[in-house]
Amino acid sequence: MGGRVQGVFYRATAARRAAELELHGYARNLPDGRVEVLACGEEAAVSAFVKWLWIGSSASKVTSVEVTDAPAETVTTAGFFTA
Repeated sequence: MGGRVQGVFYRATAARRAAELELHGYARNLPDGRVEVLACGEEAAVSAFVKWLWIGSSASKVTSVEVTDAPAETVTTAGFFTA
């Protein structure tokens, strides 16, 4: 995600939304100011989460979301965490 997404509780809010949708994965800050999110779960839940990523936290201003498919085995832990 690009835009104002660091320092505005974007990752923490994403983790709460992911938990509500029973997704596994992570959200982490990137050095260039973006946030990277990996989310795995039921297709409908992932789609709902991708739509939510455009909204973000109340203080964020998302200007871009890039979606790429990843193999399910990319996530090796249960739950959703922030880094």
